[in-house]
Amino acid sequence: MAEEFVLDIKDLAVHYETEDADVHAVNGIDIVIGKKRTLGLVGETGAGKTTTALSILNLVPNPPGVIKSGEIYLEGKDVLKMTPTELEKMRGNDVAMIFQDPMTALNPVMTVGDQIGESIAIHQNLSKKDAFEKAKEMLKMVGIAESRAYDYPHQFSGGMKQRVVIAIALACSPQLLIADEPTTALDVTIQAQVLELMKQLIREKEMSMLLITHDLGVVAEVCEDVAVMYAGRIVEKGTADDVFNHMRHPYTEGLFDSLPNLKERGEELVPIKGLMPDPSDLPPGCAFAPRCPYATEACSQAVPELTAVDGSKTHFVACSAYRNPEFSLRGNKDGR
Repeated sequence: MAEEFVLDIKDLAVHYETEDADVHAVNGIDIVIGKKRTLGLVGETGAGKTTTALSILNLVPNPPGVIKSGEIYLEGKDVLKMTPTELEKMRGNDVAMIFQDPMTALNPVMTVGDQIGESIAIHQNLSKKDAFEKAKEMLKMVGIAESRAYDYPHQFSGGMKQRVVIAIALACSPQLLIADEPTTALDVTIQAQVLELMKQLIREKEMSMLLITHDLGVVAEVCEDVAVMYAGRIVEKGTADDVFNHMRHPYTEGLFDSLPNLKERGEELVPIKGLMPDPSDLPPGCAFAPRCPYATEACSQAVPELTAVDGSKTHFVACSAYRNPEFSLRGNKDGR
């Protein structure tokens, strides 16, 4: 286990086993996040992004969720082998999570000061009074007046609730912050404020972050590294420059082609045809092959492995068509 990584996920597979079906949510992924680095995990709804995040905290609901294989190292310790006591100590202290919807993430019958102070009291062995005072400082840090610590969640707007959730997540200065669609429920102007706040706080506290989103604009704004996920697998990963400017996977191209171009407003969008496959009935070979304009017969015969792009040390792609000499992506100016 390399110590320069805050997070190192190896061959993680997670299934949801029910009476009706065996849902293959995550299918053997590898992810690493270096110290003070931010990784954007991108993909459509149902790709397995949130299940990956819950696995890092060992919070996959069991049943029906079963971690079939893999190792998750957090600062050198395997999360999947931790005792319940070790997990309680780790959650909120070493790793914190910002959940998708701030409207439902807060307890409606506790003041926001008490909710922020709760994790501080537990992890830093402070009295309730001292924890509440530190909670006020956390509110001030995220741009909310300290006097609002005595208010309840219903007295806050959506953007302010998300700031409270961020304050809770950062209260114990975690090494890794997991942000699961942190701006989805917010309007565009508030999104920009929240993202700017997160960037500033991560820089100040020298944390690493896993940002889960389907918004490529958010990734471009915040992330240094990117991993593209499809049907439970990582299909392309690299630095933001690798993935945004030198993409090699047809699915990555499809994500970019489906974005509106502000400069060429007359251009039609090019949507990805079809739907993501049913995770309980994945097709043989590459899961994207039925939707891929470049698919060959070989694509449906074997699952492609992540391989380095042209000898790169940072850029990897899982695509059989990429090795075809005639292969050239529409949206890739650097394409072959």
